[in-house]
Amino acid sequence: MPNPRSTPLSRPSDTADDAVPAGIRVASAFSWRLLVVAAALAVVVALVVLLQDIVVPFLIALLLCALLAPMSTFLQRHRWPKWTAVLSCFVAVIVVIGSLALVVTAQIRYDLPSLERRLHHTAASLQSLLDSQPFGITAADVDRWISDGTAYLQAHASSILSGFQAAGSGAAHAAEGLFIIVFTTLFVLVDGARIWGWVVRLFPRRARPRIDVAGHAGWRTLTSFIRVQLVVAVTDALGVVIGALALQLPLAIPIGVIVFLGAFVPVVGAIVAGTVAVVVALVFNGWVPALVMLGIVVLVQQLESHVLHPFLTGTAVKVHPLGVVLGVTAGTTVAGVVGAFFAVPFIATANAMVTAAAAWRPGNAPASAEPPSGAGPVGPIEASDHGGVQS
Repeated sequence: MPNPRSTPLSRPSDTADDAVPAGIRVASAFSWRLLVVAAALAVVVALVVLLQDIVVPFLIALLLCALLAPMSTFLQRHRWPKWTAVLSCFVAVIVVIGSLALVVTAQIRYDLPSLERRLHHTAASLQSLLDSQPFGITAADVDRWISDGTAYLQAHASSILSGFQAAGSGAAHAAEGLFIIVFTTLFVLVDGARIWGWVVRLFPRRARPRIDVAGHAGWRTLTSFIRVQLVVAVTDALGVVIGALALQLPLAIPIGVIVFLGAFVPVVGAIVAGTVAVVVALVFNGWVPALVMLGIVVLVQQLESHVLHPFLTGTAVKVHPLGVVLGVTAGTTVAGVVGAFFAVPFIATANAMVTAAAAWRPGNAPASAEPPSGAGPVGPIEASDHGGVQS
């Protein structure tokens, strides 16, 4: 007789697992985890949209901190008091912005009479072109369209008034955002190490060293990115301004400022901003200067893509150009201009943090490289026995 103890008894759960192919079990395990991650991301996106009046100024302040932190650290290393160094950085930013505003305003006032004459000449040329075949648009047609537009504005005056009220509300939100930017930048530059220590304490004790390493990697990448983008933006703006001055285009300095701001959206921003220079050249100087201006914009973009970024970025910001384009497109689709502006720094920082966290091992030394003092994660952070954090 067979020994009943020697016969293994199969459990119902084992039979059920054997009935499901291994590939299906793996796919289902991945699927529910992906659903959990997608749900978490959906909650985060919903909170960001709900609190966008706070989140967007806070992110702008982080970028500003990454830009000003090296200057603040340099001054502190030369025995400047911390508050004096931070306030000096703020004064430098205000002076630069004020100087640009004065130069732009002065050139607009200087070029205004010439702009009026050129615009009148362009309008007359356009009218003569439209009056000819095959357009056949006469001055009477234009007058009729103007009168129809005036009647439309009078009929929809209430909706236009509500639009102005919404613009006033937007101005109030912009003032609140400026307040958040100033104070966030101030306190992160002054007390960033303690703020980062508090953030790390929110995580479980065993995860704190890994979070610390990821934070250092993300901060280094963000500071490298913003400095590279600043150099690239200045180079793009100078190239376009020099080309515009050589072609004797009006509003060369304002065009350069637009290109400078647009260059902070990699790949796409400077090209879109450069079209402003091409349009100005077309309207005020004709087809040939517009084509030459287009060539200058393309040349500047090639210099940025093939010389500046490879030379300046190196291995600090490891984001493939395809990832940049797709990230900017996705950010624009989700959040418009704001999404396009923050897409690439977010991708670069998140990529550095995930890579550093995945590569960290318990035996590794935590956070060997220190970012600027007082501006972000500083020094190794270890969990103490009573749950605190030691820098």
